Amino acid sequence: MSSVMTFVSSTRFTLVGMGLLAVGAALSYDNPAGTSVWVLVVPMMLLAVNLMLAIINNPAINRRGGLLLFHIGLLGVITLAAVGRLTHMQAHIELVSGNGFSSAELFDVTQGPWHTGDVDKIQFVQGSWTVEYRAGMKRGLTHDTISVADEDGVWREQVIGDDRPLLIHGFRIYTTSNKGFAPVLTWQPEQGEPITGAINMPSYPISSFRQTNAWAPPGSETIKFWLNLDTGLNENAAWILEPARAKAQLVVNDGDQRVELNPGESLALSGGVLRFDSLASWMGYKVFYDPTLYWLFASSVLSVLGMAFHYWKKFSASPLLLDGVEIKKNSTVSSAPELSSGKWP
Repeated sequence: MSSVMTFVSSTRFTLVGMGLLAVGAALSYDNPAGTSVWVLVVPMMLLAVNLMLAIINNPAINRRGGLLLFHIGLLGVITLAAVGRLTHMQAHIELVSGNGFSSAELFDVTQGPWHTGDVDKIQFVQGSWTVEYRAGMKRGLTHDTISVADEDGVWREQVIGDDRPLLIHGFRIYTTSNKGFAPVLTWQPEQGEPITGAINMPSYPISSFRQTNAWAPPGSETIKFWLNLDTGLNENAAWILEPARAKAQLVVNDGDQRVELNPGESLALSGGVLRFDSLASWMGYKVFYDPTLYWLFASSVLSVLGMAFHYWKKFSASPLLLDGVEIKKNSTVSSAPELSSGKWP
């Protein structure tokens, strides 16, 4: 049994765990849906056991305060990273201005088997947004205004962005580079109630020359759309993408018919009447949940402090060298000998 414990706490076992972790990282790269989270968790837990036994059995670690703190912090990082993979959640959502967050609209959802977050508690409504661009179409800051319901049910405005997430019920919600425009349409069928909704066009400005989409009204044939936008886009200068100031014409293609509609205009088609109500915008979000983040930060800081303390003690205890001559602590350097007849004695 002691030989097994010795092997598990050895650096050879560490190399085995690192190899398995590398394989798991390769398999789970970009979070493919078909890869189990355990390909990462199992190697991390093996490394955690390896490190814990090394701390217990290795006097070079457990008898040196700085190294002990460093390895305890490292153990915390590995363990928390494994727990984070088991409890995390990540998803995306696209919200049209004026619409509220709904968990039913999440897509690209991945989550660990121990995930406990309640995404249904999240409440916020999409408002207006702007994105700064520098010359050469280099994206700058995103200023996204949303209305958030607090614990008392009071709605408050908040501005978030790529680097300023909405923190709510343990979730972190970031804006992404995925955003664009959405014509709001009303379809009045020949019989029945009118239907109103928005059609998200491709992300803008990355797809500025491909603002197309299609929709098939109930009981009717597919209608193709192209959105002709005027946003002030300038690739050679700094500009601000501000949907509230954008102008647009909606080009409708229905068979051989091609008609340009301005906001408020209608078009009679087979099966009903289509009205272009207004131009709205949509914003893409990344929804992230990991309850271990703050503890991971604390463990990382502990490791850094432990290593710093270890090297401070090591260097402060080492003798100084002056011209290759060792100078011990509490010793003094004698003054240079006096010259006698212009020669050294």
